Amino acid sequence: MIVDCHGHYTTVPQAHKRFREQQLAGENPSPAEIADDEIRETIEQNQLRVMRERGIDLTVFSPQASAMEHNVSDAEIAVAWARACNDLVHRVMELFPREFVGVCQLPQTTGGNLDAVIAELRRCVDQLGFVGCNLNPDPSGGHWTSQPLTDEFWFPLYEAMMELDVPAMIHVSASCNPNAHTLGAHYLNADTSVFMQLVEADLFDRFPTLRFVIPHGGGAVPYHWGRYHGLAARLERPPLNTLLRNVFFDTCVYHQPGIDLLGRVIPLENILFASEMLGAVRGTNPDTGSGWDDTKRYVDALDLPAEDKRKVFELNARRVYPRLDARLAAAGR
Repeated sequence: MIVDCHGHYTTVPQAHKRFREQQLAGENPSPAEIADDEIRETIEQNQLRVMRERGIDLTVFSPQASAMEHNVSDAEIAVAWARACNDLVHRVMELFPREFVGVCQLPQTTGGNLDAVIAELRRCVDQLGFVGCNLNPDPSGGHWTSQPLTDEFWFPLYEAMMELDVPAMIHVSASCNPNAHTLGAHYLNADTSVFMQLVEADLFDRFPTLRFVIPHGGGAVPYHWGRYHGLAARLERPPLNTLLRNVFFDTCVYHQPGIDLLGRVIPLENILFASEMLGAVRGTNPDTGSGWDDTKRYVDALDLPAEDKRKVFELNARRVYPRLDARLAAAGR
């Protein structure tokens, strides 16, 4: 089967967007009342249509990343927004149980603590059946005021993740810094910065089963693998391959040469198929006649035996997301 490990609910009903607008306007609204048929329409005409056209069987689905807006510092608003977004993803799961499984938004805030973050993670995993979370290393939105992900501040969250056996995809939200475009700079900056944080620390010695997925092909990491290899040696750090027990990369890279490089540099066991369809880069690539985010065609074009492609398309995701594997196995898949 084909598992896309990186999808966002970017086509939410308008009522959900109005709820957010009311929150940000200082009102105290209740989450929008949205009928099942409204949700079906937004999914069937968008993500599900694309999945069927491209032969994708299941998408690991989370709230829209750019709309997480962790820079909004009110903790109560953050909790209410995360719960509403996660509950909406859960309803998609219930309506389309074979095609979608949830990954949660965390109610992070700039300078906030992790109590509500951990509580929402536990709710989503234990009560809603989610299989992972999105973790924002920079809630400030491009000003980088938070501790590195290797700082002990984050350790209670990691303990909960290990207990629940769920990974985190590293994913920032919208940029509040005019120097860093959200989609073309901030996202990729964060992917790259977090990898270097991991190079500099011994996080996985303390948390040996903690797992991170670095999206967007790992930012600049695969292209500059030699730089990081050399820096690790210069800083007297362990070889990079020790990080690959815990760090994985997705295939949200939107041209064939980029996917080719990813497949040559990163071990196949550490690459998870993903497209982020209807996300950052939309429209048709004039060179291919297909969508910019049709990454399956690029992975299909890799010169790999069928079993190796199956790792990228399915088996690696099932290994990195054990709760996904258990869900699929229980359904006979």
